[in-house]
Amino acid sequence: MKSLFFSFFLFFLFLIPGHLAAKDMVYIDITSPDARKINIAVPWFKDKEHPEQLQDIGGKLADTLGNALVFHGIFSLIPLEEYGKRQDVNWKALGTDFVMLGSYTLTAKGMQLEIRLLDVAANDMLMGKRYNGTRAHEQDMLYRFTDSVIMELTGQNGIASTKIAYVSDSSGYKEVHLTDILGQDRRQITRHKNLVVSPRFLPGGKYLAYTSYHSGNQNLYITDLEQSKTTRPLSRRKGMNLAPAWSPDGKKMILTLSKDGNPDLFLMDSQGEILKQLTSRSGINVSPSWSPDGEQIAFVSDRSGRPQIYLMNLKNGNVQRLTFQGSENAEPSWSPSGDAIAYSSLVGGSYQIFTMAPHPGSNGKQITSGPGQHESPTWSPDGRQILFSLRKDDEQKVYAVMKNGSNMRQLFNFSGHETYPRWTNYQN
Repeated sequence: MKSLFFSFFLFFLFLIPGHLAAKDMVYIDITSPDARKINIAVPWFKDKEHPEQLQDIGGKLADTLGNALVFHGIFSLIPLEEYGKRQDVNWKALGTDFVMLGSYTLTAKGMQLEIRLLDVAANDMLMGKRYNGTRAHEQDMLYRFTDSVIMELTGQNGIASTKIAYVSDSSGYKEVHLTDILGQDRRQITRHKNLVVSPRFLPGGKYLAYTSYHSGNQNLYITDLEQSKTTRPLSRRKGMNLAPAWSPDGKKMILTLSKDGNPDLFLMDSQGEILKQLTSRSGINVSPSWSPDGEQIAFVSDRSGRPQIYLMNLKNGNVQRLTFQGSENAEPSWSPSGDAIAYSSLVGGSYQIFTMAPHPGSNGKQITSGPGQHESPTWSPDGRQILFSLRKDDEQKVYAVMKNGSNMRQLFNFSGHETYPRWTNYQN
């Protein structure tokens, strides 16, 4: 939890040479379709007390840092076997662009880490940081450094310190779980011992809303992720209380309610009080997603006969159909930059993930392929990746793919089925 994270002492020591700080930083353009991956090396960290010996703890630290960097999809990690895990090698001869050199000291209170980012071609140190914390927080320190590297090289925030929520039946019931990007720190959030669906983070990531059936009705609840067992109901109206989309400022939400019979969208405040009804009996209306500027929502309706995605202008209530390709289109998710919507579309008997510009007349671009049902897309906080749930061969797991369709991979090896993934910038 965040309060626990800040209970240990953490500081940064910047070691940027003066001549580098004085000149303008040229960032690496990773958005170009022709951009190659950046070759990096992360040799084992050195024990400062015994620098001549390679220790397993140094290997674990290097492994976590390397995996966190590779997760961003822009790096290619040079195998340890090519240089014997050591730091004193000819990096240029290996074709390395950047190398992370780390050391650690075990202390009475935990651990001190020192990590440097080296530009091999320029033979310059771009950045150095020192962290102090307990052994329980070594992963957090490595993730912090990862995000600093991403910022240093690209000018954009990294996502190593973010969290992913999903629904898992590993406990015997479908409950919400929370994990880091590498699946090393996982915890169960809900314990209703019943069906839980559609987790949704509030902006800022400290709170999570979800729908549970444990009381006999499909009710909406909210939980404080920093306080275990702090859960309260938001909406317990008869029928559906489903999948809220939160406004960018977190003060309002749009929810599907069926209290009057038909599933319709309602604008509500953060306490669950209805402010306005947005749709009225024009088919089933579900899955709202708020635009980052707060002016529109995308949602799903079958008013045309089959589920399709529509756009609604929240100022005047005007509705326009967005998707025309595919017999069914569902589960829209607005990108953080606001220039694209990800959604699932029925293609040849299976759902695939598509993206399209949020303007009527746009064409969708298919970014996944292959067997199985690709469902519930959600964007990474940096807008470069999309999470989704893939259902095939009697399994359902969380996958990620770059927004251009490359680097599709299963993220976790947890037991049970995984559905409804959601990504946030929450840091514990």
